[in-house]
Amino acid sequence: MNLLEKIHGHYVHNRRVRVLTEQLSALLPDQGRILDIGCGDGLLASLLQRAKPDASIMGIDVMVRPDTHIPVQKFDGRTIPFDDGTFDAVMFVDVLHHTDAPATLLQEASRVTRGLIVLKDHNREGLTAEAILRFMDRIGNRRHNVPLPHNYWPKQTWLDAFAQLNLRVDVWIDHVGLYPLPLDWFFGRPLHFIARLTLLDYSVSASSHAI
Repeated sequence: MNLLEKIHGHYVHNRRVRVLTEQLSALLPDQGRILDIGCGDGLLASLLQRAKPDASIMGIDVMVRPDTHIPVQKFDGRTIPFDDGTFDAVMFVDVLHHTDAPATLLQEASRVTRGLIVLKDHNREGLTAEAILRFMDRIGNRRHNVPLPHNYWPKQTWLDAFAQLNLRVDVWIDHVGLYPLPLDWFFGRPLHFIARLTLLDYSVSASSHAI
């Protein structure tokens, strides 16, 4: 672990987990089954579980770590191994830009949820956005061997994908506040967003149409 990774781990990570726990908790249901897709070690999900004791949260990931804070099942990164409508809500936290097929995985999430998707990811907006997002991904994820395809979408691409899957944007937060000042001036801004999406027509999203 190099110096920048150590600074990220001690200075940024704890605040990030705390802020995301607060913001995501307000958007997820208090009861029912919740699936955390690409959950990593499950720390964030475990804190959300503590905040929502009447909900049941499990995770799936392409790489299951030796020690996880919640039950985690391995999957192939494209097909979610559950039946249609298994979960009351699904969540992605900085996952879709790590996959080569974000639209496919988003469609799979629409299939297995009964109505709600909560999503935190990046916006590629502005001339320097791509370079900054690549830098953040390397610092935060390289030591965990997380794939880095740098598949960042601008906001309009996100909105188009949601519309194609019949997902309505109920909440859109584009100032998440993950970083303390002055880091937020460079690495925050509208480069991050959180969205709560409602599935308008389950029969449409559960069909086999391709994006």
